[in-house]
Amino acid sequence: MQYTTLGRTGLRVSVAGLGCGGFSRLGLGTGRSSEHAEGIVRQALDLGVNLIDTAAVYGTEDVVGAALRGVARDSVVVCTKASKPPGAAAFSVDAVVRSLDASLRRLGLDHVDVFQLHAVPPAAYDHVREAIAPALLKQRERGKFRFLGITETAPNDPGQIMLNRAARDEPWDTAMLAFHLMDQVARTQVFPHTIANRIGTLMMFAVRSIFARPAQLAATMRDLAKAGQVPAWLAQTDDPLSFLIHDGGASSLTDAAYRYVRHEPGVDVVLFGTSDAAHLRANVASILKPPLPEVDRVKLRELFSHLRGVGLEVPPARAR
Repeated sequence: MQYTTLGRTGLRVSVAGLGCGGFSRLGLGTGRSSEHAEGIVRQALDLGVNLIDTAAVYGTEDVVGAALRGVARDSVVVCTKASKPPGAAAFSVDAVVRSLDASLRRLGLDHVDVFQLHAVPPAAYDHVREAIAPALLKQRERGKFRFLGITETAPNDPGQIMLNRAARDEPWDTAMLAFHLMDQVARTQVFPHTIANRIGTLMMFAVRSIFARPAQLAATMRDLAKAGQVPAWLAQTDDPLSFLIHDGGASSLTDAAYRYVRHEPGVDVVLFGTSDAAHLRANVASILKPPLPEVDRVKLRELFSHLRGVGLEVPPARAR
């Protein structure tokens, strides 16, 4: 495993982080047992992954807590999140603090390393910064968490307007954001500020479904070509990104996707989710590989750096 320092937190974290949400939710989302999900966490730890990211809304805090029993507390970095309650008009201090306390109970921990406000839209940011963050910093003084983070609602903020502001503000030690082969907005909107202010970054959406489902990728390319957003030749094949797979390049599209994100300046941790042990090993192996060839990275920038909001699907239950 390779390790890095998570921004100004000083935490030494694996460059591959286990995401416990997404479509699979460690297998719980596809009908696997809690014991299976716990096993995925433990296998990730065995591979050297030491950053585990969950959230109250994912429904995986219990299995993460069970998997971590007996694991030395200082050997793992645990991140969780509080969301705006469904139907609520805004984040509220009471609800966020209750969520934090409930997360600690489910995880079986007296503190988490990073506590994040989850999926903050641009319109909510002023309230979150001025009311929620100060209240949470008081909870930090009580020892409930070590560092404060914020995550974007990527499908609803494709220009990354919220994080463009948050990355320049004082309260936030970490930021979770989307960045991938065809969604490169963060390169100009977010990374210059996270680098300047030493904010640790956690990458989501590196693969998601668009790069794991060939039919979806091909259909997306056809739509983009029809709209004049990508060259027509990308719509004339069922494998439009096959140019990335060659000797000296990527071994698969998933491999390319993880490597592309991992080596972007400003990226600290690449999150991946899985319910399968073989996929777990393959994902980690890709994240640990060298960068894609520069010619491929340049081509991806030329083709897609202008796109906004491509491949940012969320699981159906959370979308509702």
